[in-house]
Amino acid sequence: MVFIPPKRVPPGGFLLPLFLTALLLSCREKAPVIESINPRIGALGEVLSIRGKNFGAERRESYVTIAGTAPTNSSYLSWQDNLITLRVPEFGDSGLVYVHAGRKKSNGALFSNAAVIPKPAPGPETSFAPRIVSVEPPAGAVGSLISIKGSGFGSSRERGGVFFSWDADSAPGIPAEAAAPESVEVSEAEFGYDLWSEREIRVRVPDGAISGNLEVRTLRGAARPVFFEVSGKPGTKTFRDKRTYIISYSVDIQVKEAANPNALYLWVPQPVSSAAQRKIELLSRNHEPFVENHRSTTLFQFNNLSPRNAMNVNLSYLVEVYALETSLKVQAIKEGGDSPAKSVYTQPSPLIPSDDPRIKAQAAALVGRERNPYIKARRIYEWLMAEGNIRTEPVNGGAIEALKEKKADPYTAALLFCALARAAGVPSLPAAGVLVNRNRQALRHYWAEFWIDDFGWIPLDPALGAGAAPDSFNLRPDAAAYYFGNLDNQRLTFSRGQTVLSQMDPRGRAAVFPRNYALQNLWEEATGGLESYSSLWGDVTITGMYIQ
Repeated sequence: MVFIPPKRVPPGGFLLPLFLTALLLSCREKAPVIESINPRIGALGEVLSIRGKNFGAERRESYVTIAGTAPTNSSYLSWQDNLITLRVPEFGDSGLVYVHAGRKKSNGALFSNAAVIPKPAPGPETSFAPRIVSVEPPAGAVGSLISIKGSGFGSSRERGGVFFSWDADSAPGIPAEAAAPESVEVSEAEFGYDLWSEREIRVRVPDGAISGNLEVRTLRGAARPVFFEVSGKPGTKTFRDKRTYIISYSVDIQVKEAANPNALYLWVPQPVSSAAQRKIELLSRNHEPFVENHRSTTLFQFNNLSPRNAMNVNLSYLVEVYALETSLKVQAIKEGGDSPAKSVYTQPSPLIPSDDPRIKAQAAALVGRERNPYIKARRIYEWLMAEGNIRTEPVNGGAIEALKEKKADPYTAALLFCALARAAGVPSLPAAGVLVNRNRQALRHYWAEFWIDDFGWIPLDPALGAGAAPDSFNLRPDAAAYYFGNLDNQRLTFSRGQTVLSQMDPRGRAAVFPRNYALQNLWEEATGGLESYSSLWGDVTITGMYIQ
């Protein structure tokens, strides 16, 4: 008899199959999805119902958090795959509800503590501070028009504004109190301010707004906030992975020939505010502007310059940028509608020739009889991926040339998408700014956004989706799928749409830079005896970056 010794199992050999099995199961797990919670405003001990899917038939190790607080085991009343009921634990002001099932985490739904929701003080109003009496309707979708009635708003908006709740997905380990909901202002880019008077304000619910406090802020002070429910959205937006950038840029001017009187105007872009790019703070500048923040540009004026005069303008900003991810129920998207965004952002322009017969014919061939704007936009994006021949090297021309020659760069690809989308009836706009590569260098870049009624703006980046990224940029492996509907936090936005500015003097001599880090029709204007000068617009420089 021959004895065959048992095969030796290496250390950890029994654990490897178990690890691989667990890994395979985790990949197959579907993330839980919250579709609704009831009520949205509640108190300690009240029953909260969470409806959705993929919660699991039994709770086992799964759990719910409310504003970062996990209820005790005895708080759960029922747990089904599409419904969870539990008693509300003690928590703070307001926060997001999450379902943690297995190794997956759901989207968030805002829940507010009824005990701390502010209520208007009874009795007559005696101060000059603004006061909200009513909001009609008390709920609405993004882009819908609401009326805020009260007193003390002022006869004009001046530097006032209306703010809605906004929130980001907190990183693990962030305390709940540090992740309290913030706010997003009504947007002029979405034609959000319809009326502002002493006793009534009419605004449109801004992109990125969530249910929560609505506030009116004026030079007289801030009104006590009231609760507003953002309803009717066909999907969700998630803002995560905040990055804080410190940037600087400059303009250098050298005067050659000049006689008095003369003037030089510089229209300097500044980072533009949006739901994903926030808290833009001016850190420094070496000249006071002539006009502050006009359509996201700052106007500088220099009078009576003399020959051989040299000067520069330096600016530095702090900007917070979030990665944006969208998830939509395509079948729930409304077709048609007459929102201001649709009326304006489907019009042709010199930059976006959506009325050109070649553009119209290509758009018609791509969308056919499709009526859903989201599907139309996706078909155009997919066609650009397959047929656009998008590359990093610059190509000449604009949208028409990109279509005719089937060759594009990031600039012309963004313009061509917008032209085709507008021709198909989908509101869209190009965006310009800079990408931030792994060496913290800022590289000029262009992408696009399209509008869905009741939901807001959806980003896409045809160039990065096609893999046309600089070698030094950290491109995602799933770029083609990711960059339709989602956007990274490795960029800074200086314009959304083309910024149209008016000259200070009709006889002035204007300078335009069409492929700079902002899309605007006017950058410089020389008037009077300023006959000859040179200008150097420096690139954006990243001087600091902080990752949360």
